[in-house]
Amino acid sequence: MPGFEIFGAEEKAQVMEVLDSGVLFRYEFAAQRGDVWKVLEFEKAFAAYTGATHAQAVTSGSAALKVALIALGVGAGDEVITQGFTFVATWEAILDCGAIPVFTEVDMTLNMDPVDLEKKITSKTKAIIPVHMMGAPARIEEIKALADRHNIPVLEDTAQAAGCRLKGKHLGSFGAVGTFSFDSVKTMTTGEGGMCITSDAALWQRMSEYQDHGHDHVPNPGGRGGEGRPFIGFNYRMMEIQGAIGLAQLAKLDGMVEAQQKNKQFFQEAASVLPGVEYREILDPQGDSATFFSFLLPDKERTQAVNAVLREAGVGAVSWSENGWHYYPNWEHLLEGKTPCANGWPFNAHGKRRVIYDPQALPASAALLGRTLTYQVPIKLADEQKVKIAEALKKAV
Repeated sequence: MPGFEIFGAEEKAQVMEVLDSGVLFRYEFAAQRGDVWKVLEFEKAFAAYTGATHAQAVTSGSAALKVALIALGVGAGDEVITQGFTFVATWEAILDCGAIPVFTEVDMTLNMDPVDLEKKITSKTKAIIPVHMMGAPARIEEIKALADRHNIPVLEDTAQAAGCRLKGKHLGSFGAVGTFSFDSVKTMTTGEGGMCITSDAALWQRMSEYQDHGHDHVPNPGGRGGEGRPFIGFNYRMMEIQGAIGLAQLAKLDGMVEAQQKNKQFFQEAASVLPGVEYREILDPQGDSATFFSFLLPDKERTQAVNAVLREAGVGAVSWSENGWHYYPNWEHLLEGKTPCANGWPFNAHGKRRVIYDPQALPASAALLGRTLTYQVPIKLADEQKVKIAEALKKAV
């Protein structure tokens, strides 16, 4: 990853069609745009690719989470369960809706542990967000079955897993809604941008209207209609240049995944020299988007020692226990309730603290991630870089 590695003539051609039309706004200006509707075309293509009936483009993967949660009816006082190993955007979106994030452990998939999930469900749980971290599936079938028994909708955070499949079915299409990110480090990218997919027409309608300031889209679903406002909304509209780049990148996505799978195999073979090495559990290797390669060593001390050697060689891996953006114990702004709001919202309300998080609350996840090292898998991997990584891993033995 990411998709900018293979930016080329296709992206340029799509963008020039937008610039030649002179219309960057996704709605209206029909007479001026010469029938160029790139965001709408991108939505239709992405829905068809993932097997969903509807797709709603937005400004980012973070916005996609917020739009989906609002469309699901999540609000103040509700609880939303997600996992303690994710990018901060997952729980930021929950807090931004006024709801309370509840965190589960992860298992050897490095995704949500369904056993711990069941312990965290309460009468206040209004949604469950499993995250398909680092391009590989959570136990989404088990999670969905559990959620269905409790009549709780599942929102799949598929930000890092575009192109990933489980038993032939695209991630993001198992739950009520799936969200994707197309930022600059994703497998397919539009610079910034995101997408929500669903096969629930009513849910799509709410997402479509909410991301456009609550603008009435009823006469023309997916586009603007009348001047009514069924509810308040906000502006999360994708612009036409992003839609244009998305169309070119989507056409290349399966080829990107194929290249990443080949390069991931190199990483696994290279790491196999390490005594006691284990690999992250991949539920469907054939469907893996292969954006990351993760391996686990017997204990945290050995993991740190190995990575010290790799760093000295200039090929250090990501050590999640040192990471401040994806690792629960290091989210000091969450744990300490830091907010720019003078009244302490969303951690405080009416002068009282709403929630307090314990940094030691997820010991199983901390133990797993403390002995995990990860490499991002590029689309293009030079032979000299392969040699450098392989030699460093041999030295680390």
